[in-house]
Amino acid sequence: MKGALSHLRILDLSRVLAGPWCTQMLADMGAEVIKVERPGAGDDTRSWGPPYLKDGKGRDTSEAAYYLSCNRGKKSVTLDIAQPEGQDIVRRLAAISDVFLENYKVGDLARYGLGYEDLKKINPALVYCSISGFGQTGPYRLRAGYDFLVQGMAGFMSITGEADERPGGGPQKAGVAVTDIMTGMYAAVALLAALAHRDQTGEGQYIDMALLDVGVGMLANMNLNYFTTGTAPKRWGNAHANIVPYQVFAASDGHLILASGNDTQFRKFCDVAGVPELAADERFASNDARVRNRELLVPMLEKMIVKRRRDDWVAALETAGVPCGPINTLEQVFEDPQVRHRELKVEAPHPLAGSVPMVRTPIRFSATPIEHHVPPPLLGEHTDEILGKLLRMSAEEIAGLREKRVV
Repeated sequence: MKGALSHLRILDLSRVLAGPWCTQMLADMGAEVIKVERPGAGDDTRSWGPPYLKDGKGRDTSEAAYYLSCNRGKKSVTLDIAQPEGQDIVRRLAAISDVFLENYKVGDLARYGLGYEDLKKINPALVYCSISGFGQTGPYRLRAGYDFLVQGMAGFMSITGEADERPGGGPQKAGVAVTDIMTGMYAAVALLAALAHRDQTGEGQYIDMALLDVGVGMLANMNLNYFTTGTAPKRWGNAHANIVPYQVFAASDGHLILASGNDTQFRKFCDVAGVPELAADERFASNDARVRNRELLVPMLEKMIVKRRRDDWVAALETAGVPCGPINTLEQVFEDPQVRHRELKVEAPHPLAGSVPMVRTPIRFSATPIEHHVPPPLLGEHTDEILGKLLRMSAEEIAGLREKRVV
C-alpha cells in the first residue's frame, strides 16, 4: 500500500537535524526524498560518533548513530554544488520536484543560482523551504544558529533546570536538540500546508523557518504566564509552575513522577497516602491554594513518599486513577510492556550491519499505514539511480561527472 505522500518528491539539501528530521517525517509518510550530500564527506552527522552502527562481528561501521536517527527512507546523491555541473543537476532535479528544502547560510544558495527566485523560474509550483538559526531577515540573519544557543536565547533554558537556590540550581538545556526537532516538525506542517495551497492554486511559495522563532513559540503557556503577569517565569526544576503536586518525588528506592492534574486526583492521592485530611485542608483543597502554598505542601509530600518503594506507589496510585509513573532509563523504556506492545523499536535491513534499529514514527494511519523497511542510505548510494533514471544521464555522462568530482 502506498504512503499518504507517495505522490511527492522532496529535494533535500539540508544536514544535521532540523531539516533531516523534517524530511524523514515526509519519507515515513511515503514521499520520495532525495538527499543531496557533499562528495566524500556527506552530512556532518555521518561523522558525529561514536557510537556507530555495529556489523555482525561487533565492529564499528561507518554509520554514526546520530546520522541514522534522522535519515531513514531517503535516497543519497553526492553532488558538488560549487561546480556549475553540480548546480545544473540541482536545477534539473528541482524542476521535477514538489519541495526544495535547505539549511545553508542565508544567501549561500542564491550565489550558486539556487535561491528561491532562481528555481521559481524553472518550477513555479515548487515549494521552497529555508531553515536557519535566525531567519532570512533581521539583524541576526547572518549568524550561525545552533540548537544549544537557541535554547538559551529563546528563553527555554531560563525555565529549565533547578531553581538557583536549590542544589544543582541553574539553567539547563534539554537532553535532546529540542528546537531542532521542533523546527523540523513545524517545517513539515508548513510544507504540507503550502502543498495544499499549491494543489488549489497551482502556485508554489517560499517558507522561512527559524530556530529562534520556533524556540520562542514553543514556550506556549510560559509565554502567556509572562504576558499576563509582566513577570518572567522562573525555573521550577521538575515541578510545574501552575499545578501542584506535579513533579518528581524520591521514593525509598528510586524516583517517580506524581502528576496530580486536578483536585479529584489530589484527593485520591491523599486517600492512597493515608492522609485524607490533607485534601480537606483549605490551604490545599484546590489547585489554586496548592500552588500558592507549595512551600508548605511539597515538603510534607516528600516525607510521606520517601517511606515507600517506588513501584508500590506507582501500583497503588494507578489503581486509584492518579497519574504517576517511574523515571525510566532508555533500557527500561524499550522493555516497558506498553512500548513493546506499540512496537516502537523497529528494524530495517542494512547493507553494512545486516540490520539497523530505529524508532517507529509516532504517526499511525488507518488507511495509509507507515512502513519502516528503508534504512538510512549510505553516502551516495543512489547517485547513479537518480541521475540515470530521473535525469536520463548515460553511464558515460555519470562517469565523466565522477571523474571531475562533481559527484
